This record gives sequence, structure tokens and C-alpha cells, in this order.
Amino acid sequence: MLNKDEIKTLQEIESKYYMQPMIVKINVDISTKTLSFQEIFNHLYGYLVDCKDEVETLIQKRIQEGEIKDASQARKSIAGSAFSNLIVWVFLKNKEQGSINQNIFITSKISSIPQWQDLFLIKVGEETQKPDVDLVIYKLDSANSLQKCLILSLKTSLRERAGQTYKWKLLMEIANAESSIKEKYDISYNPPILPLVCFATVNFYNEINNPQHRGMFKFFDCAFIGKNIQTGDFIKPLSHLIDYISENFQ
Repeated sequence: MLNKDEIKTLQEIESKYYMQPMIVKINVDISTKTLSFQEIFNHLYGYLVDCKDEVETLIQKRIQEGEIKDASQARKSIAGSAFSNLIVWVFLKNKEQGSINQNIFITSKISSIPQWQDLFLIKVGEETQKPDVDLVIYKLDSANSLQKCLILSLKTSLRERAGQTYKWKLLMEIANAESSIKEKYDISYNPPILPLVCFATVNFYNEINNPQHRGMFKFFDCAFIGKNIQTGDFIKPLSHLIDYISENFQ
């Protein structure tokens, strides 16, 4: 069972014009038992690519109707948003089926999380550093207090952005250790719990076998790929996210 906010989130995602072709294809695969909802996670790249022409047709239609002015800007916006929305939608569908516990939630709105400022702000002297947060998966206890938290950074490509994310992960670890570096830069961080920091990609540009990019994944608690390819231990299939949550959100 989903709560009212989760049902509303599903409906909002389904109402977005660029999500509709992908959701139709996913529902076909589910209804024909081609894939389970957990397996859908491993095929997000395929849905994004296979629906590209259909989404482009919808963009052009909206340009003609005056709803969109800049097709290029719309494509850029959709590229990142569609990946994030797919993960949330598939996550909630898995939860609806009982694969994810009722007290575990997913959100892109970090301000809705209890004690979010303590979780996501690291002080460096008089300044603050914020993590690269696209989605947060978290668990509440019976008193609705924060019990577990996982920061998920999403990238359709790796390039510079993955580097930005793992640097914040290193900063977080420095802030939680007794070290001369922490004292030197006057770093302070007092979260109610220590979040896990994970990374997910669809690897649009086939970058994951670049040694430098592979090395970056080692800095994360876990890294996932939403693409149906064989990988080594350095990056897990995105379907593993459900098992990873089950293992770490005890």
C-alpha cells in the first residue's frame, strides 16, 4: 500500500507528457510478464532510448501549440528529469507490490526529510557545502524519526559530474573522522545519522569502462547502472538497489 503522497507522486509522474511513452512500454513488459518491476530497473536505459522519437514528436507538437519555445532546452531538461522520474516511479511500483517496506520512502524534495539541514550541510569555516542530491531514500521509525538515509546521485553521463559527487562523499568522511585535515579547514558536520552515498547512471556514452571513471565508483558506498549489460563488481545492476536497501536499512 502507498500513502496519499506517494499515490500523488505516481500520478504527477504519469501526467508528464514525456514520461507517458516510457510508462506505456513498461506496463506492456509487466503485463506480458516479460519483466518484473524489480527487473525494470535494469532496463531504464532502453526505455529512455526507445522512446526518444516518440518524445521528440511530443516536443514538436507542443512547440506548434506554443507550450514549448525552445526544443533544445526541452530535450536537455527531459534527459535528466526522465531518469529521475523513472527511478521514483519504478521504486514506488515495487513498494506497492510489497518489495519495499512501508516505512521506507523516496523523495527528490530533501526539505521534506526530518533534520535535512543537519544531514546535508557540511560547514567549512563560515561557509557550507551541500551534497549533489538527486534522490533520497530514507526510513522512519515508529515515532517518525529518521532511522536510515541513502543519498542517490543520478547521472545520465559520468564526465565531470561524478567527480563532483565523490568529492562531497570524501568531504563527508573527513568531517566524520578525527584528522588534522578536519581541523585545518575547520570542517564540522553533525548529522543525526550518517547517510549512505550512492551513485546511479544509465551510461549513455559508454564511459564506465574508462579506468578513471571506474576508479571513481570506489568512493561510493554502492554504484548502480540502469542498463542491461554485464558488469563486474565495481558497479551493480540498478535492480540491486532493492536488495541493498533491505540489507542496509535493518
